[in-house]
Amino acid sequence: MHEYGLCESILEAVERRASGRRVARVRVRVGALHRVVPPAMDQAFALAAEGTVADGAAVDLVTVPVRVSCLACGHAGDSDDPLSLCPACGAAELELAGGDELVLESIQLATSA
Repeated sequence: MHEYGLCESILEAVERRASGRRVARVRVRVGALHRVVPPAMDQAFALAAEGTVADGAAVDLVTVPVRVSCLACGHAGDSDDPLSLCPACGAAELELAGGDELVLESIQLATSA
């Protein structure tokens, strides 16, 4: 489950930004090339966050598509599946751009009860 490794990196950034304050929610932008499975990411984050300022925090995952350009026919577009074939001609010769992001967009601090 490579999601756990991604979550460890995200948590390092969360802990730096939170400066010891409790975190209720994080928003993460992840590129399609990471091939993240949202339920696996939720589970990995919950495990990695145990005992940290983000223990119990929710994760909002935003998947960024990869830009594909077909080298056979020139068709270009966005795809959530970088291993797909060209939708226009069926060719497998695709050039990929982007989709490799892993960005902590925001954190929402927990309110004091």
